[in-house]
Amino acid sequence: MDELDAAILRELQSDARKTNRDVAAAVGISPTTALERTRALRARGVIRGARLDLDLAAIGRGVQALVAVRIRPPSRDVIESFRDWAAALPQTLGVFVTSGSEDFILHVAVGSNDDLYAFVIDELTLRREVADVRTSIVYEHLQNRSVLPVGR
Repeated sequence: MDELDAAILRELQSDARKTNRDVAAAVGISPTTALERTRALRARGVIRGARLDLDLAAIGRGVQALVAVRIRPPSRDVIESFRDWAAALPQTLGVFVTSGSEDFILHVAVGSNDDLYAFVIDELTLRREVADVRTSIVYEHLQNRSVLPVGR
């Protein structure tokens, strides 16, 4: 990963829909070089795809929460089974498998506080392996959308 790769990543992270020509112009290289470099970044798995950034409130999921979950017994099979189940739920935006007092932190988005309550009570606590749940409402979620390689 060199400075040119980092510059291409910076441009694509600012807008993944930028044309190859626009990326090339922004970093001061030919479109052919930009395309070769971008393809190489994809082939190495550095660029894994592009995603839409949705306004959650506009799609009826304006309430976000972080739900800390402790699992018992904490065996590999139980942890992996819960992880896969939680990741597949329509309310789930992200699943963090963690160390410490919680085994998971789920980032969820739902339509209302009532929906959040139903999710926690009717979905999570009905699972046999769930020993404890703590929920924190997210007031605001800021994300750093431009991540550069270490040392850049």
